[in-house]
Amino acid sequence: MAEKTAGLQELHRELYLRNTLVPEVGEAGQLRLLNSRVLVIGAGGLGSPVLLYLAAGGVGELGIADHDEVSLSNLQRQILYGRDDVGNSKCFTARERLSRFHPHLQFNVHPLKITAENIRALIEPYHFVIDATDNFEAKFLINDACVRLEKPFSHAGVMNLHGQTMTVVPRRSPCLRCIFGEAPSESVVPRADQSGILGSVAGVIGAVQATEAVKCLLQVGELLTGRLFTWDALTMVFRVVPLPGDLTCAYCRQENSTHHILEGQQDG
Repeated sequence: MAEKTAGLQELHRELYLRNTLVPEVGEAGQLRLLNSRVLVIGAGGLGSPVLLYLAAGGVGELGIADHDEVSLSNLQRQILYGRDDVGNSKCFTARERLSRFHPHLQFNVHPLKITAENIRALIEPYHFVIDATDNFEAKFLINDACVRLEKPFSHAGVMNLHGQTMTVVPRRSPCLRCIFGEAPSESVVPRADQSGILGSVAGVIGAVQATEAVKCLLQVGELLTGRLFTWDALTMVFRVVPLPGDLTCAYCRQENSTHHILEGQQDG
C-alpha cells in the first residue's frame, strides 16, 4: 500500500469521524492506522470480530491467514460468514465481505497452514500480528517467530464460557514461553470442538485483541503486556492477572543477548 502522507481525504474524514473525535486518535492517529499493516492468523471465532473491527477502524492493510473452509458448525461464532458460504475458503470469503464496506483498504489473502518453514516470511511485512488460532502448535509457532522478528502480537484463547488474552512486545514483555514453557499436548487440553464455545465469548475477546492492536499501532494507553486478561462469562468476572516481569525463556534470553552485543558494537 502506498503511504498516505497528505492527510485524511474527505471520504476518510467523514468515514472515521467518530475515531478522530477520540483525543488519543485524532486525524494524525487515523492517518497512522491507514498506513499500518496487521496480520490476522485465523479467520474464525476470534478472527471474525478482529477483522471486522480493524477494517471498520481503518487499518489500511490487513493480512488474512487461514487454510480452512467455512462449515455449518462455524456459523454460531464466526460472524463474517453465512449459510451460503459453507464450503468456501474463509480467507477469500472474509476478503469479499470486508471489501464491500471498505473498498479503499488492502486485504492480503494467505490461504495456507502456518508451519515452521513459512511463518517468518508470512509475518515479516506486518507491523502487528493477531494470534486468532485454536491450537497450541500454531500459537507457539507465532510466538517464536514474532519474538525472533520483534513483532508485537496479541495472543488469545477461548473455550466454553471462558476467554483470555495478553499482548507481547518482544524484548519488553514476557512471551508465551516465558509464561507457559512448552506447548501442552493437544490431548491434555480439550479443543473447542470438544468442549464447546459460546459465540459471544469469542466476540468479546476478539474485540479486546483488536483494541490492543490499535493501541499498539497508535502507541497510546497501557497494553496487556506482562498481564493476562481473563473473562469468566458465567459469573461475568473480568480479571487482569500480573505475569512474571522477567524474560526467562530461551527465546527471549537469546534475543536480548544478541541485541546487547549488537548495540555494544554500534556504540563502540
